[in-house]
Amino acid sequence: MLLLDTASLYFRAFFGVPDIKADDGTPVNAVRGLLEFISRLVNDYSPTDLVCCWDNDWRPQWRVDLIPTYKTHRVVEEVETAPDVEEVPDPLQVQVPIIREVLAAAGICVIGVDGYEADDVIGTLATNAGMPVDVVTGDRDLFQLVDDAAGVRILYPTRGVGDPDLVDEKWLVAKYGVRADQYADFATMRGDTSDGLPGVKGVGEKTAAKLLQQFGDLEGIIAAVADPATSITKAQRQKFVDAADYLAVAPEVVAVARNLPLDRSRTALPSTPADLDRLRELAATYNLSSQVARLEAALSAR
Repeated sequence: MLLLDTASLYFRAFFGVPDIKADDGTPVNAVRGLLEFISRLVNDYSPTDLVCCWDNDWRPQWRVDLIPTYKTHRVVEEVETAPDVEEVPDPLQVQVPIIREVLAAAGICVIGVDGYEADDVIGTLATNAGMPVDVVTGDRDLFQLVDDAAGVRILYPTRGVGDPDLVDEKWLVAKYGVRADQYADFATMRGDTSDGLPGVKGVGEKTAAKLLQQFGDLEGIIAAVADPATSITKAQRQKFVDAADYLAVAPEVVAVARNLPLDRSRTALPSTPADLDRLRELAATYNLSSQVARLEAALSAR
């Protein structure tokens, strides 16, 4: 099964593919790039199942309630009765509905859950797939899902989807010095300015990894901080004391959901588009003929 962090990929396509427009002036570079990515991934990995995982809520209120700074810098407008409006370039925003139309016509499964991010959909599907899973994402937070025994790995694009880092447990230990089951705690301590997560001030990746190697997990580290007999320095103890309020809630924010109620019956990748006429109509309207032809070929070649 291939699980795509769809927004991560169409943002990558938008910024990486030259500005291309349809005949009516509509920008389509993100649509074209995403279709190219999907065709390349299908050709390279021959998945039986593929899901474009969707952010029904890119900034869930329950995460904001726990950490008010969560993704704050990306908010254009706060909305009380719906997901907040994310800062997205206008030429990309207009392409998102086109992407949804093209995926529907192609018969590619799209799954989102209200009140949750695509990460949570990915977490649920990867945990309960019952088959090997490759997650395609540029988001390091999803490294917490890596599980060699279950066959879950991350395809982490560096230059493009055709040459990703293949993130498994050995890769994580070599890169960060932590096991996959320690990665969420590692990320909690390190923090992430792009998500508005402050982390433990003064504790970077090396220190976080060393503490996890010594004490196993965040719970063990916090217990060691409270025990004067442990080897934690006075300065390190104070850093964790100062971050106590953050550490009380951050693990819940950082951890992806694993048991969302979602329909897993539609994930099979078709060998032919669901609505070929509509797909070709969209291709003609939005200057996507080459991309759609490659997608058709990739679907039929599996």
